[in-house]
Amino acid sequence: MKKLQFKVSLNAPVHKAYDCMLGISNKSTYEQWTAMFNPTSTYEGSWNKGDKIRFVGTDEKGEKSGIMSEIAENIPNKFVSIRHYGLLTAGKEITEGPEVEKWAGGLENYSFEESNGITVVTVELDTTDDFVEYMNEHYPKALNKLKEICE
Repeated sequence: MKKLQFKVSLNAPVHKAYDCMLGISNKSTYEQWTAMFNPTSTYEGSWNKGDKIRFVGTDEKGEKSGIMSEIAENIPNKFVSIRHYGLLTAGKEITEGPEVEKWAGGLENYSFEESNGITVVTVELDTTDDFVEYMNEHYPKALNKLKEICE
């Protein structure tokens, strides 16, 4: 697994950045910035520590697919840690096998730090070699979209 890091500075208070990024009060804010990865991106579940959450969208065959995860930690307005443990392929949950094993247990962490009304969001994530280029291309676009939504 490779560790990647992305940052964005938002001209918004931390509570707004946290709320927009996770789609707490309006799920569409989450869907807007994650549309940079998949135009149909959404989540099913909640952001409470210990909760299961599925990050889903429609794949190229028109089927529901995505990642099955657990919220490892959630300290509101400070830190969110997502642990990935399975795949959703054509609506079917897969938690074992070579496709899952190469990245299961990987983390995606969001840190929020506010100073003088500016919030810096830092994303740190584990990814497999075959997704490094994709993440390096799409995460900056997604965070720029988040900036647009929050400001």
